[in-house]
Amino acid sequence: MTRRAAEQRGHWGESVAAWWLRLHGWRILARREKLRIGEIDLVAKRGRTIAFVEVKTRSRQQDLDIAIDARRLRRVAAAANALAPRYAKHGEDIRIDVILVAPFRRPMHIPNAWHG
Repeated sequence: MTRRAAEQRGHWGESVAAWWLRLHGWRILARREKLRIGEIDLVAKRGRTIAFVEVKTRSRQQDLDIAIDARRLRRVAAAANALAPRYAKHGEDIRIDVILVAPFRRPMHIPNAWHG
């Protein structure tokens, strides 16, 4: 797969994940927050919870099992830690979620995926 095709698939997956979150009562605060230490795909808020969301998109459901690992989650956690003061200004709870997306499947939302 070319880099461009992978980026397009990633954008599609992030859009699917954003709609999934909205359907479940979340408000999307930001998309693709890039920092030197890492990137956050989505920042979402529901009630007093801010979720920094890593979205993994694969063309096959079976490939989602290995889409996320501790190393990637550490990078997301570092970026979330740097961005937390920007989004959690009033003492909201923060967490890191993962959403796994594959065509023709319901997105799999893993709340609080990082406990580091």
